[in-house]
Amino acid sequence: MQVSSGSDATVRHGSAASVAAGPGAPVAILFDLDGTLVDSERANVESVVLACRALGVELDEEERRFIVGHSWNEIHARITAKTGLTIGMDALIARAVDEKRALLAAGGHRALPAAVETVARLARRSLLAIASGASRVEVHDAIEGIGIASFFQVVIGAEDYARGKPAPDPYLLAMDRLGVRGQARRCVVIEDATPGILSARAAGARVIGVQAGNFVGYDLSPADVVVDTLAEVTDDLCASLVGPS
Repeated sequence: MQVSSGSDATVRHGSAASVAAGPGAPVAILFDLDGTLVDSERANVESVVLACRALGVELDEEERRFIVGHSWNEIHARITAKTGLTIGMDALIARAVDEKRALLAAGGHRALPAAVETVARLARRSLLAIASGASRVEVHDAIEGIGIASFFQVVIGAEDYARGKPAPDPYLLAMDRLGVRGQARRCVVIEDATPGILSARAAGARVIGVQAGNFVGYDLSPADVVVDTLAEVTDDLCASLVGPS
């Protein structure tokens, strides 16, 4: 199976020069994926559990919870350290992707409330990126599945960086690819988990926490503001977080 979409993060439409931020709008809005845009966290956990079970390893409740909000880099490192499995990250990803596609075969990917319309609206005023802890192939399956792939200039997966959330690397890389790292304080990150919020803050961005997909009950209080669904991520809210342009 092909488990990546190339050797680097996907860049769809160039850098910040290609899209000008609207008046008062963030220069860029960066999204987490699973649990933020797509209702996929349960399938993510189950796919990893099934992949490990096929290798003779059963994940406990603590390990299952760890999968939510962390990148494949950290998930693979934790599983191999605790279980003694010698499988490489790409090979474990490939097994989990097969399991996840089987789990989603009947119903497909499900967008979280207001995800599609919110992305389409925000794309009119700001550059958009995804910085996910999922593999590139999982990210592309999801955003193609709910019809939002064309709105994002940059798509980052776990293979694109060495340290996952809560380290700032995923969001810093996305800002670099957009050409806006020097304007981090005018970037807004949208997240559903504590590791991602801490990653975004360490990268210098403002952060919106969204409760809708937070099924494990992560503490979202480190975010600048917490909303129930993406419908509440209005243009005015985003502008208020970054201040006057």
